[in-house]
Amino acid sequence: MSDAELAARQVRYEQLSFWRNPAAAVFAFAFPIVFLVVFGTLNDGVTVTVNGVHVSYDDYYIPALITYGIIGATFTNLAVQMSVRRDTGVLKRLRGTPLPAWVFMVGVIGSSMIVSVLLTVFTTVFGMLVYHVQAPHHILPLLLTLLLGAAAFCALGLAIAAFIPNGDAAPAISNLVILPLVFISGTFFPIDQSSVLARVASYFPVRHFIAATYGAFDPTSMSGSGFSGEDLLILAAWGAGAILLAVRRFQWEPRRS
Repeated sequence: MSDAELAARQVRYEQLSFWRNPAAAVFAFAFPIVFLVVFGTLNDGVTVTVNGVHVSYDDYYIPALITYGIIGATFTNLAVQMSVRRDTGVLKRLRGTPLPAWVFMVGVIGSSMIVSVLLTVFTTVFGMLVYHVQAPHHILPLLLTLLLGAAAFCALGLAIAAFIPNGDAAPAISNLVILPLVFISGTFFPIDQSSVLARVASYFPVRHFIAATYGAFDPTSMSGSGFSGEDLLILAAWGAGAILLAVRRFQWEPRRS
């Protein structure tokens, strides 16, 4: 079997594992929709100012919510999943099989990327049908932005898993890391860019992921490429740094108490 075939089979295995846990799969897709219904209903008819332009709240919130869903499907999911698998000895057993380590990593990352794409389509279509959100104006920039963002947060999830002591602590630690950044990065409401919180958020990838995604959706801009070059470069830099850290610190065997 070629390397490509082996990697494809591992992605398929991870996808089967994901969908065979219907409670977790449904929750992964329902969670962003619940947020959309709650905040979309509360802010019906509200306009917000983004980059000096007034837009409807839903036109801003859908791109931000998509990034939040992808972060959950990649960063949080992988951090928890890898910690639990390491704690229960699954990773140790896999390491003792002929399966190359890189194939296993391609499998879990590829599966998370597939879930991210499905989640994006589902959330966007729901927003367009229920809240009359405009379709994204720059499809190719949007796809590239979402793929880069998902890959970067997959790498970050693997990196932080190296520092989580056990599977029981994984949900608490991963959420403690990501939730403050989600709030100060303007996921639920635009943040004044001159504020202290916005300046803090600018050093982290969540804010740049939201900005790049909104740039591809932006209902006020029919012209332009739709690419947010600086935001994408910062995302790529965080992803590259996380890969290096994960390679150096990732552990396959359970940690001793």
